[in-house]
Amino acid sequence: MAELYPNDFDENIMVTLKNQLETYIVDIRDVDERFLNLQGLVDLFEILVKTKKHLNYPFVFRLVKFALLLPVATATVERTFSAMKLIKNELRNRMDDVFMSGCLVPYVERKIFNTISDETIMNTFQEMKTRRGQL
Repeated sequence: MAELYPNDFDENIMVTLKNQLETYIVDIRDVDERFLNLQGLVDLFEILVKTKKHLNYPFVFRLVKFALLLPVATATVERTFSAMKLIKNELRNRMDDVFMSGCLVPYVERKIFNTISDETIMNTFQEMKTRRGQL
């Protein structure tokens, strides 16, 4: 998994990670009984922090964090592509990137945008630059 993130795991870190993993496996499997009966990565993450072993094995801890973030990041991308299918249809097939982004962000983040009043949006656009008419 570390090979998928070359910006976060350079060659020196990869060597250190390999050593940390070997030590970590021996420490966790054979020495520390608090790591028995874990149900998943979330439990592992919590125990690493509670036992402060995340300080001893920072690169192993980083891998666990990435493994926990991956489903969230993937779901966000999938939601965005689903929204793009709705927004970029046959009638709006020739959008440029800026316009499409302007349509996608409010759609994907609609919970946030629903909390902003129409009056606030109109005032913001009115103050951006001179317009021919009032909104």
